[in-house]
Amino acid sequence: MLVHRSGSARGRRFAVTGILLAAFSLVFTLPADASSSADVPARGSAHMGMGVAAHDGEHGTPVPGRAVQTEGVDVSSHQGNVAWSTLWSSGVKWAYAKATEGTYYTNPYFAQQYNGSYNVGMIRGAYHFATPDTTSGATQANYFVDHGGGWSRDGKTLPGALDIEWNPYGATCYGKSQSAMVSWIRDFLNTYKARTGRDAVIYTATSWWTQCTGNYGGFAADNPLWIARYASTVGTLPAGWGYYTMWQYTSSGPTVGDHNKFNGALDRVQALANG
Repeated sequence: MLVHRSGSARGRRFAVTGILLAAFSLVFTLPADASSSADVPARGSAHMGMGVAAHDGEHGTPVPGRAVQTEGVDVSSHQGNVAWSTLWSSGVKWAYAKATEGTYYTNPYFAQQYNGSYNVGMIRGAYHFATPDTTSGATQANYFVDHGGGWSRDGKTLPGALDIEWNPYGATCYGKSQSAMVSWIRDFLNTYKARTGRDAVIYTATSWWTQCTGNYGGFAADNPLWIARYASTVGTLPAGWGYYTMWQYTSSGPTVGDHNKFNGALDRVQALANG
């Protein structure tokens, strides 16, 4: 009987141990799953440069040089109603506002941002956050143009910009091969030009471009480069481009976080606007 009771106690101990191990497994597994799900932002909330610091890091701010550059900002719904007069007084002379994302989102603050910057005297433009995994490049280009991304020869409107960077909602390259990504971008750019008569600006980061397009250099002849790098220099540019047109150098600037430098004096910004 003692042996029998001892065996039963041992069995109970093993059963309790198994239950505890299962419970610990749930404790350590469920939060991880919940955390990874919580890390995915809501569709439409993406904005220019949101992946730069996480993927490429932050390595200082630009070193003043002899070349003249012109300060600019980029904004999205994250900034809400922007104090444009404050930015103008601080030396900001050009701006881009997010107009669209995919074919499912328009920026509710776009009118205040796009028109507000124009009204204080800035040269302004609109940008589209690309989601190549949702619809074709042509479809998204048309959506962009139809919802604020067009262009007019008024001397104060910059050509639209394609924001093509890390996917905040899933796979870095949106599930596309390098050749398929190049085709998607070409589809967008060709459609945008057909609709507006202008070559769109390409906003990207060298590391993303290298990984997701194979460092394709075929757009450099026609499409101005807006490079993203939070450091003292722009570093290596994507293939084909010998120089950058714009450089997003920080996400923690004054008044509006995302600050940029145009590679030239104000008259060069005006030249880009005029086409």
